[in-house]
Amino acid sequence: MKYVLVIGDGMADFPVAQLGGRTPLEAARKPVIDALARRGRVRLVKTVPDGVPAGSDTAILSIFGYDPRKVYTGRSPLEAAGSGVRMKKGNVSFRCNLAAVTEGDGAYEEQTMLSHSGGAIDGQDAMTLMNDLIATPSFAALLAQSGMTFTVNPSYRHIAVLETGSDRVETTPPHDILTRPIAGYLPTGEGQDMLRGIMRASWEVLKAHPINAARRAAGKMPANSLWFWGQGSAVELDSFAGKYGHDGDAITAVPLVAGIAELAGLEHTPVPGATGEIDTNYQGKVEAALAALDRGDFAALHVEAPDECGHAGDAKEKVRAIE
Repeated sequence: MKYVLVIGDGMADFPVAQLGGRTPLEAARKPVIDALARRGRVRLVKTVPDGVPAGSDTAILSIFGYDPRKVYTGRSPLEAAGSGVRMKKGNVSFRCNLAAVTEGDGAYEEQTMLSHSGGAIDGQDAMTLMNDLIATPSFAALLAQSGMTFTVNPSYRHIAVLETGSDRVETTPPHDILTRPIAGYLPTGEGQDMLRGIMRASWEVLKAHPINAARRAAGKMPANSLWFWGQGSAVELDSFAGKYGHDGDAITAVPLVAGIAELAGLEHTPVPGATGEIDTNYQGKVEAALAALDRGDFAALHVEAPDECGHAGDAKEKVRAIE
């Protein structure tokens, strides 16, 4: 028996006025999904247990059969594993977005969140911005003083690790505060001054970077601020093969799912051109899943684009992502 798990991240939704009171799934033209629904079993699944923060991290842990009430320490440790970071006891990791905030008069704390993804920056531009920021002497000195290191990824998603620190700090996902002033959502708790200082310093450096000047000239948002969230300590997962007797592969463009696969002992096959956005390499991901089924009996195929369109508040693009 071969098993395929397709995760349409963020596909579920509420009725949307822009779509005539329909949900994105109702509005989308999706003949294959409709045919599967007619021939298969359709049920309502609660992927996030009561008392656990709702998010892709807790939901996908549940989907893979891991109770987030027992194993979840935060989003970032899962993404760190997917980025090749091996956390040690005592380390604290943070998800660090390249975000876009306003560049108005006044201090950093007076700005407004424009985009959780720095205007969907990815590839070499994202890596150049991060690497140049880390190499800036004043910023590098601030990181050394804080004991923080970065793992840079070819997208807006990056990982920051504190050698020693506390995860007893409250942070806010930037996609939850689009168009809102950031002052009420900056980190609070243990280490807040250090985190806020690094975020403020990143804004001062990045808004002057030539890549952001070029993005503004092209009518794009500048990726001009680091944003910390999703902190947590090291995590361990039981072997997926040990739990279910099946080996397999997870095909995804995002570090979160790659990290869950890594920690569960599953393979993770990178796909060239897979971005996690609506312009991802769908055909390449399908081919990778079919190849995984040739090698084994389980393939998990994760599609991120509907979730990204939902975070951006774009109902029509979310419909297109589903289609």
